[in-house]
Parts: sequence; structure tokens; C-alpha cells
Amino acid sequence: MTELRRMMMCLVVCVAVGMAVFGCASSLSNRRGLTTHSLGEPSTLNPILAMDSASSVLNDWVFNGLLKVNEQLELEPDLAQSYHWSEDGKTITFILKKNIVWHDGAPFTAKDVVFTFHKILDPSTRTVRRSMVVVDGKPIQFKAINAYTVQAILPKPFAPFLTGMTMSILPHHLLEHVDIHTTTFNRHPIGTGPFKFVSWQTGQYLKIARFDHYFGQKAKLDTITVKIIPDSNNALIALQKKEIDACDIPPKDRERIQKLPHLSLFQYDGLEYTYLGFNLHHPFLSDKRVRQAIAHGINKDALVAHVLNHQGRVAHLPSSPVLWTYPPDAMIPVFAYDPSRSHALLKQAGFHQNKSGFYEKNGHVFELTLLTNKGNKTREKTTELIQQYLQKIGIKTSIQIMEWSALIKRLNEASPKSFDAVVLGWAIGIEPDAYAIWHSSQYPQGFNFIGYNNPAVDRLLVQGRETMDREARKSIYATLYATIARDVPAVFLYYPKTTVGIHKRVKGLSNPGPAGMMHRIESVFIAP
Repeated sequence: MTELRRMMMCLVVCVAVGMAVFGCASSLSNRRGLTTHSLGEPSTLNPILAMDSASSVLNDWVFNGLLKVNEQLELEPDLAQSYHWSEDGKTITFILKKNIVWHDGAPFTAKDVVFTFHKILDPSTRTVRRSMVVVDGKPIQFKAINAYTVQAILPKPFAPFLTGMTMSILPHHLLEHVDIHTTTFNRHPIGTGPFKFVSWQTGQYLKIARFDHYFGQKAKLDTITVKIIPDSNNALIALQKKEIDACDIPPKDRERIQKLPHLSLFQYDGLEYTYLGFNLHHPFLSDKRVRQAIAHGINKDALVAHVLNHQGRVAHLPSSPVLWTYPPDAMIPVFAYDPSRSHALLKQAGFHQNKSGFYEKNGHVFELTLLTNKGNKTREKTTELIQQYLQKIGIKTSIQIMEWSALIKRLNEASPKSFDAVVLGWAIGIEPDAYAIWHSSQYPQGFNFIGYNNPAVDRLLVQGRETMDREARKSIYATLYATIARDVPAVFLYYPKTTVGIHKRVKGLSNPGPAGMMHRIESVFIAP
């Protein structure tokens, strides 16, 4: 799964069977269908409009990109048969595979590729994908040379370009003359992938079925049903009752769940970090000293111990130790747990404690509301502990648990945004480019919803995109991560290990790793 598909993956998806499950069955039938779940209700199934993991749950099964990421986190052709660069590194030519058809039977051609990227570049399209096809403020040009050849012309060399070509391609013949934001396609997508869309029952499930005319390896599963279960405890109960085939296992439940005879447990390091993000336009949180005080007031080691049950590690950077750009320890700024330092920084920032022990400034009590998404018990527990830590250092703190779609809407509202701080997670990809998250241009309607703005970081982000040498990029991103960490636009809390419980009847799984256990979905099957 690519960076752009996984960018707001604050939720972990687990997979499910056929529609009969919802009518009566308390356990899984022997059908060749897989049942999983999503903690959130999608807002759209259109991949260029999706901004969250719930809306991207079907992407990799229904759509294809020109390229894809394999199990080893390497790029390889998908809709493209091959590609080659010009000598100056500014033009790339894709030769497309022939005899590919959309799920409605229409032929896939170069028109579809050009249409997709032109639609992303269209200023009227409300998408967070635009930054992947704009270089130094100039759009990448996409041209159809013939029915099966596409040329992309870049203003200058652009290191993340190929990773961006994993973007799902849309059907030109269905979307050319409709409003991309209101079309029925957004609830009934048609792609070229190994599975075709069947139905979406709001609040209940999404269902897809094998596409028998898929151009690649035909799927062994008949169907995949994704049940919408907006609570991780209820999802775990469904796994135990054999109502779903797979589910993320919270750290506190691992020892108990691994004793269940019908399940296999797999654990691996993922490409995800959990963080406390600040609204940087908040009158108090705009002061870096205040954010540093909060960072020193949170015991990350205790979070890893008590929330993750030691199944993870402390985070200090907006990256992952799994990535090749992760810097050496000497370059990593660390805000150690030190409440006395928190008090000193708050006083330096002009706050004083009132009779109740809470800090105030200019007659206003320092009070924060922490948001997080409903149903993710690990995140809810993290938020509760952060509340306790902040109150200990004199910051009055409350918690608001929100439904996923409502939370996303709140974070994506126009400036000025109404939230104070939020506990979420970023699922990142193999490409270290983080322009969409940290560049100042991506506020307020992009992924930079916290409003981070540092000209030095903006320059490093651009430099990282335009530098092609791997070692040079590694140095750029090490500096970038350290600069962001020192600014404390968020407190980077921990890197959780991923633990997945999967019914033993499910076979053909991928090797445990960041790509996921069902990365090769075409190979997954149900044993008799």
C-alpha cells in the first residue's frame, strides 16, 4: 500500500465474508469469501478524493496504478508494462499493458491515465493528491502518445515521482462529463482491479467480488466483505466468535487471543507512528516553549509500557525506524520526561499558576480539549494518560471522543480551525517525501491540518523532492526530521508494533511485514 493511499491511516483494517454473515450467521460459513472490518465509515470510494483510511479500504483491491509496491516494498509495473526515463531525467514514458478492461467491460487506455492526472491537477477538484504532480509550483504534463503509451514531462527531476505513479487510475469514459464530487461513482466505483464493487450498506458493510476478467492473477476468493464495526473491542469480539476472519489485536489482548485455537497471530514492525498534534494557530500553542513544555510533560516510556504493553518503541521523529532515511541517534532531538522543565518553560512563556494549580495567562486559563477517534481503544487509552500528564503540569484538559467521519470533517474545516489538539496516527509509505503533511502550502485543506509553517522545512521538503542521489536525500531528510522535531508541531509518541489475528482457515498470506499480511490478495484463499 502506497504512501498516498495509506497517508491518514489512523485505523487498521481487518477483512470479511459474504452478505449472509449479516443476516443470521454467528460464525463464518465455508464459502470462499473473506470477512474483515473497518473502524470507520468511508466518506467516498473515489481514490483521488479519499483523505482517510476508511475511504481507502477498497482501493488496492478495486483499482490499479501504473506501478505498485511489492511485498519487499519495491516498485514494480502494474497497469504499465514498462517505463523508461529520458537522459535528462525530466521525461518518462510508460508503455501500458494491452487487453485490460474496466469492470464494466470498457477497454483501459492511455486516455484513462491522462484523465486521472488532469483531474487531480484541476483546481476545482478537492483533492490532497495535487502536490504529487506539481514540481516547484509547475504541473507535470501528461500526454497520450497513442492508445497504450503515456508520457509524463516534468519541469525538473523529481525523486518521488515514481511512487506517485501508484495512484489509482480512474475511468475516463465514466467520469469525463460528470461532477467528480457528486457522481454516483463515489459510492459505486468501477476499477480494473482483481475485485469489483458489489454493494455498500451504510453503517453495515462493503462488499466486493472477484473480477473474472482481471488482467493479472485471478483472485482465489469469491468475495471480500468489510464490516463496519466502529469499536475495536466489538471487532475483537467478532473475531473471537468467528464472525470475521482477521482483526488487529490490541496489545493488552495479545496473550489472551493467542490461546484461541482457531487463530494465528502475526506481529511485525509497521510504517506508522502515533502522535499528539497541535492546532498551531491556537493562541497558546503557537508558542514553541508551550509545546516543548507539553512534550517534556508526557512520559512516552510509560505509554509504551502501559498502552502498548511494551509492544512498540518510543518515537521522537515523524518517520519510522523501518525507513532507509531514519537518522542515527545522535541527530534525534529528545524531549525527555521532565515535569520540572515543563513548569519552567510555561513560566518563561508568561504563564502563572492560579489557586487551583492550573496555569493561566492574561486572565485566561490554559485549557485544552484533546480529540481522538471513537472505537480505537489503544488511542483512547493514550489520550486518557496524556490528559493525566497535562493536568499534572497545570494544563486543564478534557477529552472529546468523536466518530471517525465527524473527526475528519472537524480537522479539515476551513481556517481558523476549532480544535485544540488531536491524538492520531500517520501511516507512511516507502517514499520519504512528506510534502503533503508538513509543507505550509498544504494548509488548511490538505494533510497539514495543524497549520505548521517553517520556511526552512519548506525548503528542505522541496530539496528532498528535487534531489535524486539517495545518500544526499538521506542527509536532507535527517535534517528535516530533526528540524520538525525541535519545533514540536506535534509530540511524536510511539511506534506501535502491528499484531494481527487471522483465522487459520485463511491461507496464502504474505510474509509478516510492513506491506501487510494480505498484500498479495490474489493469492489469499479459504481452506476447506
